[in-house]
Amino acid sequence: MTAASRILLTGFDPFGGDATNPSWAAARGATTILRAAGHEAHAVQVPCVFAASGPALQAALTEHRPDVVVCVGLAGGTAHVRLERVAVNLQDARIPDNAGDQPVDRPVVADGPAALFSTLPVKRALAALDAAGIPAQLSLSAGSFVCNHLMYSVLHEPGSARAAGFVHVPWDLEHRADDSVPALPAAQLAQAVALVALESLDASPDADLPGGALH
Repeated sequence: MTAASRILLTGFDPFGGDATNPSWAAARGATTILRAAGHEAHAVQVPCVFAASGPALQAALTEHRPDVVVCVGLAGGTAHVRLERVAVNLQDARIPDNAGDQPVDRPVVADGPAALFSTLPVKRALAALDAAGIPAQLSLSAGSFVCNHLMYSVLHEPGSARAAGFVHVPWDLEHRADDSVPALPAAQLAQAVALVALESLDASPDADLPGGALH
């Protein structure tokens, strides 16, 4: 881990009729934390559009040549920060993206692997979030919407990045629609993303601890 480490964080623009997307605020807030710690960190907003998200990511990878990439998306309804372990080569949208595209059973990459695993140290990152008192969990599904598309894209073509993956965040308390929507403070979401990035700067193997699920 060095002060010269380059970190790229991405967040999405609002989608599905929402006025905001906490993933973008979390990415920007984490960038501020990481820069204060002496790292070269950049946040890029990615459109919630199947066809445009990959090219936007690739442009950011080319421009910033990061060592670590943490893509961030919203998982509305969850009460935890979710560390995604696997992306599937599938686009199957319950709702249209922001360009009106609603693919059904379409691959992210034609003839690509069926699935790709995160190269972030998700178990060490989970331990770091637990130690910071941030509700977090490992996840075996990033869905089949644009979040999964972006995760698959960065793992399929990571550029210079040594470690890359995806984190889902819940709504932030400041912007959730009502009190019934699970949420965490915006500052805690930013801290969570920053901790995942910092843990990923360490090139040592991930923790050898159980982390599976029964269902």
